Amino acid sequence: MTNSETKGPLPRQDAAHLPGMLQGLRVIEVADETGEYVGLTLAGLGAEVIKMEALSGAPTRHIGPFLDDVPGPERSLHFWNYNRGKRSVVAELDTPEGAADLRRLLASADILVDASGGAVARALGVEPKAIAALFPGLIAARITPFGDHGPWKDHKASDLVHLALGGIMMNCGYDPDPARHYDLPPIAPQLWHAYHIAGDQAVVGILAALIHRLHTGEGQDIGLAIHDAVSKNTELDVMSWVMRHAPLYRQTCRHAIENPTHVPSIGHTKDGRWYIAAGVSVRDQTNLVPYLAKYGMQADLAMPGPEADTRARNVPGSGASDEGKAHVSEIVQRFIRSYRYETMPWREAQDAGLLWAPLRKPQENVADVHWQTRGTFAEIEHPEHGRSFHYPVSRWLSTETNWQAGRRAPLLGEDTDAVLATAKPRVAKQPARPRAATAPKLSGWGKPFPLQGVRIFDFSWFLASAGGTRFAAALGADVIKVEWKANPDTRLAAMSPVGGREARRAATAPLKGVTDSDMGGQFNNKNSGKSGLSLNIRHPKGLEIARRLIAQSDVVAEGFSPGVLQRLGLGYDKLTELRPDMIYVQQSGMGGVGTYGRFRTIGPVAAAFAGTSEMSGLPEPAMPAGWGYSFLDWIGAYSFATAILGALYHRDVTGKGQWIDSSQCESGIFLGGVPVLDWSANGRIWSRIGNRSPYKPAAPHGAYRCAGTDRWIAIACFDQADWQALARAAGHPGWLADPRFATLESRLLHQDALDAAVTQWTVGQDAYAAMEALQKAGVAAGVCQNAEDRCERDPQLAALNWFTEVTGTKIGRWPVTELPMKLAATPPYSGGLIDRGAPGYGEDNARILGEMLGYSAEQVAALAEEGVL
Repeated sequence: MTNSETKGPLPRQDAAHLPGMLQGLRVIEVADETGEYVGLTLAGLGAEVIKMEALSGAPTRHIGPFLDDVPGPERSLHFWNYNRGKRSVVAELDTPEGAADLRRLLASADILVDASGGAVARALGVEPKAIAALFPGLIAARITPFGDHGPWKDHKASDLVHLALGGIMMNCGYDPDPARHYDLPPIAPQLWHAYHIAGDQAVVGILAALIHRLHTGEGQDIGLAIHDAVSKNTELDVMSWVMRHAPLYRQTCRHAIENPTHVPSIGHTKDGRWYIAAGVSVRDQTNLVPYLAKYGMQADLAMPGPEADTRARNVPGSGASDEGKAHVSEIVQRFIRSYRYETMPWREAQDAGLLWAPLRKPQENVADVHWQTRGTFAEIEHPEHGRSFHYPVSRWLSTETNWQAGRRAPLLGEDTDAVLATAKPRVAKQPARPRAATAPKLSGWGKPFPLQGVRIFDFSWFLASAGGTRFAAALGADVIKVEWKANPDTRLAAMSPVGGREARRAATAPLKGVTDSDMGGQFNNKNSGKSGLSLNIRHPKGLEIARRLIAQSDVVAEGFSPGVLQRLGLGYDKLTELRPDMIYVQQSGMGGVGTYGRFRTIGPVAAAFAGTSEMSGLPEPAMPAGWGYSFLDWIGAYSFATAILGALYHRDVTGKGQWIDSSQCESGIFLGGVPVLDWSANGRIWSRIGNRSPYKPAAPHGAYRCAGTDRWIAIACFDQADWQALARAAGHPGWLADPRFATLESRLLHQDALDAAVTQWTVGQDAYAAMEALQKAGVAAGVCQNAEDRCERDPQLAALNWFTEVTGTKIGRWPVTELPMKLAATPPYSGGLIDRGAPGYGEDNARILGEMLGYSAEQVAALAEEGVL
């Protein structure tokens, strides 16, 4: 399907005149690398973002890479990337004049993004949680490493330490040896992903607070702990542990799994590049054998027999799980090895229905016609250098709004006079679409929901789309999840144990799971708070029911391949006939507009194509370690939720709905701005660096083996004080006398020897004891935690109430993860409006059809008999 064949939202060149979703809002940002991504995203959504900096500039102006490799506060490509579209105001907050400027700007603002480590609160003379109350209607979003309370609240952190403590590193890395001993450390995916993960979830919380304020006038405090957000970003490990006491083990560039194999789902070309060939189910093999046979490369593979179940689905990206499937993967790798990277016929494989894609480097997407058509990248002019540079600037296309590329990052203080001269107290907006006056339903926390009164007709599935509507349900939207038995969502993962909750409480080893598809723990976690409707929309009566229910809904959300709903008569033009201000948000792997059309994509395939898989791992010639779970499923889910909430806010302000064409892969590309910019500015192609810190100099910086089986600790020393504190805490004053380690510069030159010295100490240490000793000394350090650690041992997550107990009709009462954004006035609640876990298949048919359409119990039963329900 080409762009000319796709009737979708406008490509960027035709949509540049459209506003952003948050046009007219003002954001004050006081942040370092932990929060700048939030401001970048809000600027992309159309808000005016004013960055307050000290006279010496934000610390991120000193993070590399630099233009022409010449350091300087106006030459940091890191700063350029994360501060595009913002304005710079200089003020020393610890002076009376600076504090006064801060107050004036906050009085004019809608949103505060505060990742200042308490500097804003100190300047205002209040506790951090009290900032919002000083300025009527202000939404104060505070991003902290570990939260406001709890035993770790004052611990030091870094991107590496967050990825370790949050469980991501223990899901990512390389296969164990044949004895299942890990001879290499877990690997932190690069680059700045802890802050991307936390930032995307913070944006969702801010949008929910904006919607609430629009209808009530009430601002509020939002607290988000990066540790909390990151700990919820892994995919299967938490629910596998919660439900079945089953640990998962990392594998090379594929999903962590209970029983690891030694057959990666990526294959090596003859010229040293990589391709992913995901999918080893019976359905995949039905497509694979004839494809390979065209090239005479099918070896001994045969078509599945007539008794094989071609409907069965594996967990996406989980790879080979037995010797038979491993053999299939090895034959595919043999095929890949016979080609060069440029000549591998992966497009033909895609046309044959196979989940194949190249592992691209980030900059290789810039010249791709598909992304050019979608306006994924833009050239931003830097007049001071007489050049333009490439940036990723968009995550979706839409009919009424547009991502704003903005100008280049501000020069230090260049907007100070203009901004301060025009700062006026904020004027409250009035909604163009008032909410119905109904008594608010209180959540499980006894407070109102921010999205109450919003209904979403939800065709999402897997995680990339279903995870997004899960956010909406926890924020109070009435989400009706629609499934049909011929093509159901993935329900069979992290199953409830035989024996239920009592068996789990007594478990000392992995438990056997049930096979009932209504009792999947992973499905429960990503669909809690939703109602369930089974509906065959290919049946005329089913289509008519869908139309009538959609007419009473605010949003239609779907995660199908592009064009599916259009072919069934539920395209955007038909939806607006049912409701003129309809919001239609679709998410596919590559997006509907463009040259890839029905490109088959799951999280690992999107990560391969976006560049995130190739970026992580040991330096070449080692294999990419990639991600040990569908990272871009979660990033896609955050983007999907952002699109839904942003469109709801825009409609409430303007009265206009819209069609949004969102791309899971595009959301991943958006995260690769620094390597793309480094390539554009310096001609440098990203090279993997393992666990080292490429741009913010640090040494030691890595994961170090501790006592016990597969136990590791992440340590990050960014300056001389950190290093001296580490040497003292480790009881190795001799390190300080070693000339190789005398300065940060010399330590960076001798990192292999430095890592060996640190490992000699850590290998005899209990990981948690070492962490506490180092944190007490002021060193950023954190255990590489697995799911068991986070669920059973992590006192900070417990203090932050990272789980909420919900009751499913069949599965019973189990914990699911709670959204990490702590909205003071309207906190999310994972049980949603209905205060329940995920729905059983079609569980709410009678209630939905009875309450919304007036069907009797007899009519519902008759529809079930006809194959409509």
